[in-house]
Amino acid sequence: MRFSPSLKSSAQCLPSPDGRFIATLFPSIISVRAVQSLDVVNVIKLPSDCPGQAVGLQWSPSSRLLLVAIGDQLRAFSVLDDSFHATVRSLVGSGTKPPYLGFGASDTEICVVSSFGLKFAIYDLASSKAVEISNPKFFSPATARKGFSFRPRTRHLALLTRTAGKDMISVHAFPTREVQRSWAPDTIDAQGLVWSPDGRWLVVWESAALGHKVIFYTPDGQSFKTWTGPPNPAPGSRDYALGAGVKLVQFSADSRHLAVGDNSRCVCIFGMASVTETMWLQHPNNLVPKDTIQIWQEQIGISQTGPSIHTFLKAFQTVCPPTRPQDNRPQDQNSELKAGCAAIVFDPSSALVATRLEDSPSTVWVWDTQVSELRAVLLFHGDVSSLSWHPTVRETLLIICEGDQYNGLAFVWDPLSEGPRSIDFSPHFPGAKTTGKSRVLWLDLDASSPPSVFYTDAQHYVLASLASLGDLDQDLPPWVDQGSAGRSGAGIREESPLELVPAAEARDEGFGEEEDDDSSELEDTFIYKR
Repeated sequence: MRFSPSLKSSAQCLPSPDGRFIATLFPSIISVRAVQSLDVVNVIKLPSDCPGQAVGLQWSPSSRLLLVAIGDQLRAFSVLDDSFHATVRSLVGSGTKPPYLGFGASDTEICVVSSFGLKFAIYDLASSKAVEISNPKFFSPATARKGFSFRPRTRHLALLTRTAGKDMISVHAFPTREVQRSWAPDTIDAQGLVWSPDGRWLVVWESAALGHKVIFYTPDGQSFKTWTGPPNPAPGSRDYALGAGVKLVQFSADSRHLAVGDNSRCVCIFGMASVTETMWLQHPNNLVPKDTIQIWQEQIGISQTGPSIHTFLKAFQTVCPPTRPQDNRPQDQNSELKAGCAAIVFDPSSALVATRLEDSPSTVWVWDTQVSELRAVLLFHGDVSSLSWHPTVRETLLIICEGDQYNGLAFVWDPLSEGPRSIDFSPHFPGAKTTGKSRVLWLDLDASSPPSVFYTDAQHYVLASLASLGDLDQDLPPWVDQGSAGRSGAGIREESPLELVPAAEARDEGFGEEEDDDSSELEDTFIYKR
């Protein structure tokens, strides 16, 4: 495992979607650094005539543009040069930050959800036109992303709105965003919608308070199937119909499976070839070691000269996953009962799916979707805050835990490893410790590069390569050039933001539309009847 030197960061620092660059937003500039060499490849000077502080750093889907909000304006910049600069003015009221802003289905689209759900706005940077849609149903920072979805390839927009107490779904063409279909779904309080990764299905689910209901629509808005829970629940789930309904909906990357989690200890997996239930994943209360199940328990050792040591031991006796501690405070009507599935993530190959339960927040369950069996259980001392599979490397899971004993730590697990492997970033930060709120992400590099992790504490960031300590010519970290393989990372001097040379003033130039071979028309399910 190899680490980069620590580099200056901020509260808004993100790697690009293609893993080639890292952008850091400072008070007056945006620094863009190449992952391959760790050199600064561009410095974007932010305009000084805009009121307010720059916030909301975003990458475009192709990693060519960067987006920030400054006061009541949005600014889009070219990443590597000054060939493009766009400004969207009078975005919202002065001093008001929109709950959601980001790129749409292309680099030329910016989507903004205004405060209090007044409108969903789409700004086209290529044509300098805007489309505003009233009454988006979800408009808080935590829920806004559930209310719209872009269809892969054709880039149609599906949007969930609510007017006069009634849900409505509309489908808008790319790039004009004209309405092509709109209908009222058979829901009372829909909680989200999502296109499948292959674009064949649009899925909408009902509020958990109203029972189990998931509706499958064809791309042209025809209702294909409505799922209302299992027709024959298992013996341990006789009261399934009386419990709260759907809580999470997650597609696999190849669209083969759809996972539906509710407030029980079960997860339903649909086979999307026939849109039928193919398996039920029942989380057991007791874990019995078997040849087909790995059960790893975290052990924390105290070191007198350094940080604590995190190792994992394989369990050979029956284990009960630890549950969430009971709060002794009296329950009131506003308290939330946490139960059911909290996270579902598919491996990119769809062979494995990892889950986490609300009442067992420190336990990670890994299932084999091919045989519907539990393959591994990872037991931590602290609550697991995030799970993410590597975007391209199969069966490689990144786990982040909460708590002071996990500062600067990340864990990586794969089926062939002897339990999760810890990655300690703290020794590579100034003062050998992390300070602020951490953010840990995979670097989505090309398939020839070893898996790499990005870690920032809002003041500095460090990259870690999971390459073995073998031959340098074979296992070079992605940020080390061939010519600098023998150079020590400690010899790289870190630039101060004050020393960076500002980029030239950006020019207001047009941005050509992207080529799109897919038709913008939605296919008609029942065209054969005509």
